[in-house]
Amino acid sequence: METMDPDVVFGPIADLIADPSVEEIWINSPQRIFVARGGKSQLINLVLTSDAVKQLVDRALIWSGRRLDLSQPFVDARLPDGSRLHVAIPEVTAEHWAVNIRKHLMRQKTLHELAAMEVMSLQIAEQLSLSVKNGENILVSGGTQAGKTTLLNALVSETPLSQRVITIEEVFELQPRVPDLIQMQTRGANLQGDGEITLRQLIKEALRMRPSRIIIGEVRQAEALDLLLALNSGLPGMGTLHANSARDAITKLQTLPLLAGENISHKFIAPTVASAIDLVVQVSLGVDGARRIVEVARVTGRYENDRAEIESIWRWNGNSYERGLG
Repeated sequence: METMDPDVVFGPIADLIADPSVEEIWINSPQRIFVARGGKSQLINLVLTSDAVKQLVDRALIWSGRRLDLSQPFVDARLPDGSRLHVAIPEVTAEHWAVNIRKHLMRQKTLHELAAMEVMSLQIAEQLSLSVKNGENILVSGGTQAGKTTLLNALVSETPLSQRVITIEEVFELQPRVPDLIQMQTRGANLQGDGEITLRQLIKEALRMRPSRIIIGEVRQAEALDLLLALNSGLPGMGTLHANSARDAITKLQTLPLLAGENISHKFIAPTVASAIDLVVQVSLGVDGARRIVEVARVTGRYENDRAEIESIWRWNGNSYERGLG
């Protein structure tokens, strides 16, 4: 795809895109534009017109190849610099176009570089690196903007060089440093309602492509079932999931497969999760704007009362890391 000048694509917000201190930009209305710096948001004095906002989005979508119209009133797309764009328009929104641009400032950091930034301790970084090299299945959980994708990217980059990695995402965000890499993303339906490609389809296709390891950018819905079945077949993998704690992540992972509606029950899912996942890494965005691993938990392989059992290995107590039982 032809490279476009960022100044041309981003126009009035090009300076914000180029500013390395700006992590995220969101436009609530042409007169109310916010940025996030250091994990904290602030209203800035930039004022645009409605036409300028629409032209900005139109230029970005021409580059990404995704569409936005009344039949498809929101869009998720990748921008030329690797940032992620999300737009919602009326009548999904009340009045104005809602635009969000999430930059990936730490995307190329290694585990040890993240440890140097106090995202984790050096001991945790070394343990996670060893877990990846040993082929353990890792689930990264946390809230929005907590750093899940950044951590997942660093984890995938620890994959042994001889292994073939396939990543599956809604929008290309992962950029792991591995030589044998295939990246796939979903696709929405066309104007006739045809041509949609889902995460579930991509997981099934990936299994036909001789993967050594499969990576799911974010597990949201019924694709959790396909991921669990793949991991239970002996294929190592990783993914992210929105959850408030490591224990909540496992609970959610046991619930999402039920959305597949394929006569799936908790009695089937509990032992499947218990045997499929090895580690859960919980990340958090603190009130001070710091992103940090707050817990590393091991899934023991045991389950009771249709619940997979987990034990904490490391936990952040607010000042330092404490060893758990796992």
